[in-house]
Amino acid sequence: MTSTGQDSTTNRQRRSRHNPHSPSHNSSVISKRGVKKGAVPRSSPSLAEVKKKGRMKKLSQAAEQDLIMGLQELDLNLEPKALSGTGLVFEEQLNEFHCLWDDSFPECPERLHAIKEQLTQEGLLDRCISFQARSAKKEELMLVHSLEYIDLMETTQYMNEAELRILAKTYDSVYLHPNSYTCACLASGSVLRLVDAVLGAKVRNGMAVIRPPGHHAQHNLMDGYCMFNHVAVAARYAQQKHDIQRVLIVDWDVHHGQGTQFTFDQDPSVLYFSIHRYEHGQFWPHLKASNWSATGFGRGQGYNINVPWNQVGMRDADYIAAFLRILLPVALEFQPQLVLVAAGYDALQGDPKGKMAATPAGFAQLTHMLMGLAGGKLILSLEGGYNYRSLAEGVSASLHTLLGDPCPMLESPGAPCLSARTSISCTLVALKPFWEVLMQSAETLEEDCVEKDKEEGPWEPPVPQIMAWPMLCARTGLVYDRRMMNHYNLWDNHHPEMPQRISRIMCHLEGLGLTERCLTLPARPATDAELLTCHRWGWNHLTAHQCSSHASSAEYIARLRATENMKTRELHREGANFDSIYICPSTFTCAQLATGAVCRLVEAVLAGEVLNGTAVVRPPGHHAEWDAACGFCFFNSVAVAARHAQAISGHALRILIVDWDIHHGNGTQHIFEDDPSVLYMSLHRYDHGTFFPMGNEGASSQIGQAPGVGFTVNVAWNGPRMGDPDYLAAWHRLVLPIAYEFNPELVLVSAGFDAAQGDPLGGCQVSPEGYAHLTHLLMGLANGRIILILEGGYNLTSISESMAACTRTLLGDPPPLLGPLRPPLSGALASISETVHVHRRYWRSLRIRKVEDKEEEPSNSELVTKKEPQPANPGSAKGMARPEENILEAGMGKATSASPVEESIPGQAKSEIATVELAKDKSLEKAPDSQTPEEKLLGEAAGGQDLDDSKLMGFGDTDEATFYAVTPLPWCPHLTAVCPIPAAGLDVTQPCQDCGSLQENWVCLSCYQVCCGRYINAHMIQHHEDLGHPLVLSFVDLSTWCYHCQAYVHHQALLDVKNLAHQNKFGEDMPRPH
Repeated sequence: MTSTGQDSTTNRQRRSRHNPHSPSHNSSVISKRGVKKGAVPRSSPSLAEVKKKGRMKKLSQAAEQDLIMGLQELDLNLEPKALSGTGLVFEEQLNEFHCLWDDSFPECPERLHAIKEQLTQEGLLDRCISFQARSAKKEELMLVHSLEYIDLMETTQYMNEAELRILAKTYDSVYLHPNSYTCACLASGSVLRLVDAVLGAKVRNGMAVIRPPGHHAQHNLMDGYCMFNHVAVAARYAQQKHDIQRVLIVDWDVHHGQGTQFTFDQDPSVLYFSIHRYEHGQFWPHLKASNWSATGFGRGQGYNINVPWNQVGMRDADYIAAFLRILLPVALEFQPQLVLVAAGYDALQGDPKGKMAATPAGFAQLTHMLMGLAGGKLILSLEGGYNYRSLAEGVSASLHTLLGDPCPMLESPGAPCLSARTSISCTLVALKPFWEVLMQSAETLEEDCVEKDKEEGPWEPPVPQIMAWPMLCARTGLVYDRRMMNHYNLWDNHHPEMPQRISRIMCHLEGLGLTERCLTLPARPATDAELLTCHRWGWNHLTAHQCSSHASSAEYIARLRATENMKTRELHREGANFDSIYICPSTFTCAQLATGAVCRLVEAVLAGEVLNGTAVVRPPGHHAEWDAACGFCFFNSVAVAARHAQAISGHALRILIVDWDIHHGNGTQHIFEDDPSVLYMSLHRYDHGTFFPMGNEGASSQIGQAPGVGFTVNVAWNGPRMGDPDYLAAWHRLVLPIAYEFNPELVLVSAGFDAAQGDPLGGCQVSPEGYAHLTHLLMGLANGRIILILEGGYNLTSISESMAACTRTLLGDPPPLLGPLRPPLSGALASISETVHVHRRYWRSLRIRKVEDKEEEPSNSELVTKKEPQPANPGSAKGMARPEENILEAGMGKATSASPVEESIPGQAKSEIATVELAKDKSLEKAPDSQTPEEKLLGEAAGGQDLDDSKLMGFGDTDEATFYAVTPLPWCPHLTAVCPIPAAGLDVTQPCQDCGSLQENWVCLSCYQVCCGRYINAHMIQHHEDLGHPLVLSFVDLSTWCYHCQAYVHHQALLDVKNLAHQNKFGEDMPRPH
């Protein structure tokens, strides 16, 4: 057995996190969690061991250089500066018209009077950058309206009251005044003024407080108080003058904006989303086109989205659910360059027209969500709203949010009601054929696992909320102390948890000017009393996952303190008693300081010194159990900080802990698993229990213990390559729905960045921009009180860029634009769906399902129609296919794998290695769900990667071959397992040692045994399961596969064995790149 052979003898054995630079393990040293990462040095190493150690060091240095070169190719640079300022157009002249024959008409000047009074009272007018309104020109109005119609409206300036009244009666729900035309032109021009300001980089975002409204106005028709369609004109203007290719229009007015829909329903360059009262067509404008089944026509099919409310009394939770489940996923796939909002506030509680129950705080949430799109380029244009107080408070709340103020907490968000979930589900069904991100969005609900939803009783309006906007001296706190660098590995200079992790982050923050924008707080050590809130006997009963020792945790703290005076050999021996731990004389002080620093930041946030904060600390903490160090962690900083927050607040503060470290936070989960006041949500690599910290602790089935059942939520990734689309899908479908239902008062993030691109341990692909978006979405919770605490992350460049992106977002900068997003991986969707299935019984917000609406669902022919490519967006993230190539089952809306080929997306699939041609066989056509757990775990398994998760490229319509490109990893942490080539060399014709097969054989690069691949008799899979050897070489195409990374690998350390195999196979050396 080689030096890596003891790493795993079966899949059920626990393994420590792999250290790519550590010496070979001593299999005689076994920890409580399995084989240890660090090995005890032998007293007198042999000459062979000395040579091997030198070879490993050389390999490590070469691997580092390859990793650095690879990272240089990553687009990790963010814009050095972000725009600031909110533009506001508020023109008094817009009050110079009213209904001459009906003083009680709801669209009246008093609407703007109320808004101005509210904005003045709250000091918002002075905080905004004011822009003078201008009149829209005729040629600008003609971008949407006909010249004949514009000329007719112009003549109304010269009509008397009788003539105006006669003309008004020819339209639906309008009145005319001699100043109507002037004011309508001024209103449209006000929005155009803001378009110029936002797209001209003068302000970040803006709001036009205008009247008359516009979203009902059509090409040649007044309608519903509207003369000209302001947002429609603005969208066309942005496209024409500023060369904007993709515009998102969001219409949250309680009435459907049919005028806007009719303007763009055949245009794929404008995505229109409307959420409105419908009541099965009984509510104005009484159009079937307002229902969810209206998705657009021709090339614009799928670009019109309607979420129809079929009852009154809809609350914030209903609107938030529609945004999370439909709007945000589709918008990220669409990738708008500008967001326009038809901002009507007649869905607010108390409005006589809408009869809904949304709150101003709810509209602040919606505004905040939209600020994460289009690089923050967002413009709100006032539409309806007829309760003066509600209208004024709604406009104020949105304007506060645009200015960067935190969203107020929702009084009682709860979960979306049954009627809302029905509407959302119907819209999802209609949209699935057109948006890849929605293709697996609603699963069938098993009634026997979930309590049936009870019909809601009669709606009772809640007590109006009194909103308070915090006045802060500083926005973001930053805590760091160089003394935390004194914790280091005495025996391994290349250990991934190195002191430079925090110093590099701080240097990067300083270089970007971010530290100057933060309030730097002094770190302090945690007191024993603070540590004992989590590290003491009594929080949990002793279970199998905990140490067999019954020593109290007070003794554990004393035991760690005693290491300050230990000698080097004693420190090594003490570290070996824990799992994946090294200890030096400064370890206790550094761990104490890291935990205390987070507690100090919690104090600052709860006291109002700062709104949010970042803790750049080490050693990490989330693996630390109540009585044991684990996985580089000694004290559980996040857990102690949560208990500290509850202690100083004087009650069981509702705390959300989000753990996005690639490793499951076993310690945090165990500390809070029976506590319903702390919601723990972790997204991590699980790999069917084989990824650190091993076992089933991170499984989706782990849900907590009574009374904390349902308050432990695990999203268990069963493989590598998870990236921005997968994490965002989890956020939209699971994390945020539960979080809003829980309604936390404080959010703590275990911010490990080892899921980032380039991390040597995580094997995932989350970008700094992706982390910024995750942070932004969490900032809508808990009145903006959110703290990021550094956990893992072992690529110095990746963690520095990622923490900088998150810090910028905390400071109020809009999240940077994401590149074209691939669809979420099928494995990711499976993990998310599994967790959703487990937690539906505890969280009503997860009960989005396919249900029957009173209107028939779209026909099969409608469901299988895919959009054509958008000429305006050749690099769109959306994959395109002809109808006959559709991958949906007719009428089902579920993704299948009838063909393993997905059409490539221009500019997205980047392949740098040779294109491989594979014969098409039945084994490649299995649906993903038909795979066994073992097949999913092993993925390639010596001959066949999961094609649905690959970056695939199809070439024409052929039944004979499938072409795809694979980009191998330039390095992996398991290259140290490659052993010297045997003296006898290689024989590529050698049969499988188990079955004698001569087809598709692979050679193990640790022991050089030859076995057949997965599509023969899978003996190489069995070989890996038995011995744990990670790397194998194909005798067919000389590719190298790593079982642990589940990926191809191409590195200079493999060139010798590949060249020898090439000589044996072809009689000549392998071609070398120039």
